[in-house]
Amino acid sequence: MQERPFGRLGTVSALTLGGGGIGQVWGTTTRVESIATVRAAVEGGIRLLDLAPSYGDGEAERVVGEAFEGRLPEGVRVTTKCLLGRPDPDEAYALLRESLLASLERTRLPRVDVFILHGQIVPDGYEPPPAPAPGNTSTPAADPRRAGTPRTLFIEAVRPAFERLVAEGLAGDWGITGIGVPRALIDVIGTPPAPAVVQCIANLLDSPGGRGRIDEPARPREIMAAATAAGSAVMGIRAVQAGALTDALDRELPEGHPERRDFERAEPFRAIARDLGESAAALAHRYALSIPGVSTVVLGVKNRVELQDCLDAEARGPLEPELVARIDAAVGRG
Repeated sequence: MQERPFGRLGTVSALTLGGGGIGQVWGTTTRVESIATVRAAVEGGIRLLDLAPSYGDGEAERVVGEAFEGRLPEGVRVTTKCLLGRPDPDEAYALLRESLLASLERTRLPRVDVFILHGQIVPDGYEPPPAPAPGNTSTPAADPRRAGTPRTLFIEAVRPAFERLVAEGLAGDWGITGIGVPRALIDVIGTPPAPAVVQCIANLLDSPGGRGRIDEPARPREIMAAATAAGSAVMGIRAVQAGALTDALDRELPEGHPERRDFERAEPFRAIARDLGESAAALAHRYALSIPGVSTVVLGVKNRVELQDCLDAEARGPLEPELVARIDAAVGRG
């Protein structure tokens, strides 16, 4: 598998195994199959595992703990996250530390390589629009932490707490999720010290789907550009947009749900995939790998069959510029 630059963290495999699938966020699987999928990912060249407590109420972290019993294969790194929201500034460090220690217990590891804020960063005083209709997402829509972390709270309390945890040796570095109000994210990324990684939307629709609780365009490629300029590595997420960029949705969604709207919008893309003889998911992953600035694309696979489809797609390489332009035109991107 191709290795790519990963900012101040060195290099990384082009694909990262995300915890959503093995945590049963994106459909049903079993602990046995999830463990086998993690091991197969590492055997296939994946060197980064991206986890979070909210992926199956800790299930993804427990899967990795059981798969490797606290002894990761050489060269394999792990991230985890904390959905923080808007705590009192004096509570930020304790809440982050408590979450991280619980993650370390589940993964059976002494530290993680990167600890990431798992929520939106928003301007001070910002109130998000109502949550989307319920769907199969990793965090319940009613969770107040999904309202986001205000910019000043992040700068003055959350970022120093991350740096303190790094100094304590519990994390190798820290990062943020680049889903939120773009002007706040771009400001935070450009205000030193910059995060080691920024997890950015990387799909052919530029869509955050149900995760985008903002009332303006998501502008993910501008956020990527800001991260690159700051020296932060970009982890591309939602390459198949929660299933909207696959051949068929694997769950029922109500009329008007963001993922259903994206699935309908992507029909011309699926026609291109059929014309090329590829699955929509494979072509969507190759497209994400072709976006300038993306270091690694995070997979949401839940079993070895889905994993192999992604491994095969990566082996075929990024898309030619002409095909990228054809896909962009087909879905009206931009």
